[in-house]
Amino acid sequence: MTSAETPAVRFLDPDGSFAPTPDAEPYREIVDGLDDAALEQLYRDMAVIRAFDQQATMLQRQGQLALWPPSLGQEAAQVGSARATRPQDTIFPSYREHVVAKIRGVDPVDILALMRGTTHGGWDPADPKNGNTRLYTLVLGTQTLHATGYAMALNLDGRAGTGDASTDEAVVVYYGDGAASEGDVHEAMVFAASYNTPQLFFLQNNQWAISVPVETQSRGPLADRSAGYGIPTVRVDGNDVLASYAASRMSLEEARAGGGPRAIEAVTYRMGAHTTSDDPTKYRGRDEEESWARRDPIARMRAFLENRGAGSEFFADVEAEGEALAADARARVVNFEAPSPESMFANVYSDPHPLMEQQAQWLAEYEASFEGGAA
Repeated sequence: MTSAETPAVRFLDPDGSFAPTPDAEPYREIVDGLDDAALEQLYRDMAVIRAFDQQATMLQRQGQLALWPPSLGQEAAQVGSARATRPQDTIFPSYREHVVAKIRGVDPVDILALMRGTTHGGWDPADPKNGNTRLYTLVLGTQTLHATGYAMALNLDGRAGTGDASTDEAVVVYYGDGAASEGDVHEAMVFAASYNTPQLFFLQNNQWAISVPVETQSRGPLADRSAGYGIPTVRVDGNDVLASYAASRMSLEEARAGGGPRAIEAVTYRMGAHTTSDDPTKYRGRDEEESWARRDPIARMRAFLENRGAGSEFFADVEAEGEALAADARARVVNFEAPSPESMFANVYSDPHPLMEQQAQWLAEYEASFEGGAA
């Protein structure tokens, strides 16, 4: 039995029918409590970010970005989990959580600036407008250690488990199936379990760690790994935004209340390339891709909403919003100004450092050695 076939929490069948699995019943009340506006927002989030994501891919192909990691196909897992957070929660993303960042308040164009190389980090995680969203990391698994350390501090500072749901905090850390094999992830889980941290480990199992299939990485469900550390874990259909939302919301409520760490394995699929430097046709077949395309999370949610009575005006409005975001992103990216050379030495250390000063001076002298004063 493959990871995609293992029973999981699911509310929506691939055709959009509302058909909760037995594993979904404990979460039924959460989903039943969503009104039309909340349900439509989940769809809007997914559809709008896909338009942005596709524009970003085109920008990279046209030489405007150095690299782009598409999130195509993983929108439901990300949107559901992000909408389940509270403003006081802190997010530790990997490098593909574009819609998570957007939902939390990050300007998506700041992500493009990072991928273009005009900024070191993309945004200021300490700025309230960015919703406690930490910076992307391209080093697999390291963010789980950072998240666990932060969650340990929440306990030490008395900012979780106080009984006040309006102020108690939690941490969400995102990682993929490839990162799940990294030692950092397992070390993070050891400390999380030992220190009863208020955090959610959110694993997006998109079936491929670049060109390595998940079956090569693990003989059983990846959820068994976190469960093995004593962390309550649930597997959800990662292409069902309702399942992702409900499981994430309950897990976060339990973590904030002092119940300790929780984990979710969202079984989804990376419909595009790992990054724009990757060619997935070299390692996976068309039949597999077409099979997962029939489980598209956006098409699934659209069918569900149409069955509930959502009209063409709503979907047209969502499409227009996506087109506007994509157009805005393109207009701003092509007009980015190149950063000054000396900016690469800023913020490497929290305080002025003689090594950075020496390197900055060397670069200035090197640039001045060229005709016109620039290399």
